[in-house]
Amino acid sequence: MNITSKITQKLAALVVVTAGVCVSSPFADNAVNAQNHDEAQSAAKAEIGKAAPQFKLDDTKGKTVDLSKLAGKVVVLEWFNHGCPFVKKHYDSNNMQALQKEYTGKGVVWLSICSSAKGKQGNATAQKHDEDAKAANANPSHILIDQDGQVGRLYGAKTTPHMFVIDKKGILVYAGAIDDKPSTEAQDVKNAKNYVKAALDEVLKNKPVSVASTKAYGCSVKY
Repeated sequence: MNITSKITQKLAALVVVTAGVCVSSPFADNAVNAQNHDEAQSAAKAEIGKAAPQFKLDDTKGKTVDLSKLAGKVVVLEWFNHGCPFVKKHYDSNNMQALQKEYTGKGVVWLSICSSAKGKQGNATAQKHDEDAKAANANPSHILIDQDGQVGRLYGAKTTPHMFVIDKKGILVYAGAIDDKPSTEAQDVKNAKNYVKAALDEVLKNKPVSVASTKAYGCSVKY
């Protein structure tokens, strides 16, 4: 056997050994763990009739709101973007603020969530969100900032507004549109069937929600 053949054999053996190391390496394990994590996250996404996915978000006052700590409370999640004409419809007509005021007065926790990414429409500082809320006479329990969009994606929030209702047991009982008039016209609010109001009235009376899911309308969430 000549020198060239010996070198070739040694190189081939080295390749086999290296391949074996790679298969059992931490990098391979990490790839599997990452896949399992992704699958777990996917399985944990919001679904009507099941436990609402847990999350923690900071509000505009710097307080961390932990959904798990709201057990025993009815909770509304409202995805918003004040630059969106569909959101403006519900605030210009005072529809959203009236709902917030009525139901927080009945012990409901109302969480307004902005998932607009940095540089996208709707993204703002905590101070600006508070200023806009004050100018609109908004009455949420908290305004939450979800700039990386993790919570929005967890719930499958697609539009602004996109509404979710969670009952006292932590079960997601409604997801979808605020009402049945998918327009930007404020005057349409008065003749609309308000799905969120209906769901909250039923939940507060310990009744099943008769319309648990509808197709949300509005601007796309600016992830």
